[in-house]
Amino acid sequence: MREQSWQRFRPSERRGGRRPAVSAVVAVAAGALTMGALMPASSAAARPDTVQQGLNALVDSDGLPAALASVGGADGRTRTYTAGVGDLATGSKVPRDGQVRIGSNTKTFTSVVVLQLVAEGKVRLEAPVDTYLPGLVRGKGIDGRHITVRHLLQQTSGLPDYLGHLDEDVRYYDPYELLGLALRQQAHFEPGKQWEYSNTNYVLAGLIAQRVTGRPLAAEMDRRIIKHLDLRHTYFPAPGETGIREPHPHGYYRDTASQPLGDVTEMDPSWAWAAGQLVSTNSDLNRFFTALLDGRLLPAAQLAQMRATVPAGAPFASGARYGLGLVSTPLSCGGVYWGHGGSFPGYETRGGVTEDGRRAADVAVTVQQSDKAPMKHVESVVDSALCS
Repeated sequence: MREQSWQRFRPSERRGGRRPAVSAVVAVAAGALTMGALMPASSAAARPDTVQQGLNALVDSDGLPAALASVGGADGRTRTYTAGVGDLATGSKVPRDGQVRIGSNTKTFTSVVVLQLVAEGKVRLEAPVDTYLPGLVRGKGIDGRHITVRHLLQQTSGLPDYLGHLDEDVRYYDPYELLGLALRQQAHFEPGKQWEYSNTNYVLAGLIAQRVTGRPLAAEMDRRIIKHLDLRHTYFPAPGETGIREPHPHGYYRDTASQPLGDVTEMDPSWAWAAGQLVSTNSDLNRFFTALLDGRLLPAAQLAQMRATVPAGAPFASGARYGLGLVSTPLSCGGVYWGHGGSFPGYETRGGVTEDGRRAADVAVTVQQSDKAPMKHVESVVDSALCS
């Protein structure tokens, strides 16, 4: 996996006790991009290439209902791909470059906002959380006077994750409520002593950004990143917004591959907030990560800090390293690529940008289950797109 699984939160029911319908889709944004603006998309060639073959295999062999991909090459062209069906109930086509819930890719957006505030002199990476949220972070072995902003962004705070303590019913969560769920638990280690993935870190990072700017995190992301890069199909869902605004493949969930799929496309995503609430498309994610690595979102000093990594463990792939909301993953052809990845009930995304910034790949799949074998095949599609 390229990021934290949301699987422990099982959206088995919506409020009102209605069980969701189900289906699985793979949205693969495998992009090889030139630095700069994306060119208009062109259809994949009639003769299947490695990306199309990979998507077909995800549907035919792994049993995923659908897959999407957007690939930008060094030639400046962008290609879009689909496989399978977008809605199992109707058999409708998979929308090209359709919107998906991008899960933990949101963390990179949150980190960019915080690092922009660092560049503006409004936040310090080595400052304790208490500098910005005095007295808020206290618990069993937890003290915000000893946890720094860097600890949050690099996942070295020792803060426990709130995910396993969410209600079974999907409902609205205030970010302070999410933090409260984490603070009921014991700290996992002293700040800075280890690395461990925790969504709580990014909830706190988002709260710091709100406190410092005096504006909602969603507004800051929109102003500083989404509008700045003209990411026309990316947005932070409003409170109470459960649907997906533009054409999209349906997202599906099941505990194991032997169980039937349930449609979980409509859901209140507030439980993910700064750690995973955004909706986007394959091409918008390619544009975002390309611009980030190209230095169009952060000054050189802050981008260097973001790329300063430590070894990452589960749930990331062997050899992965975690920076400040940015992950480096080894490529089979040598070198690494930079990205994050995301999991959200119904959708999985994987991908990133090569070290030289000329190629990018992003993969989003719309099935959540404990059997993660298909995700290794998704990651292979990304690797193939970046290495070819």
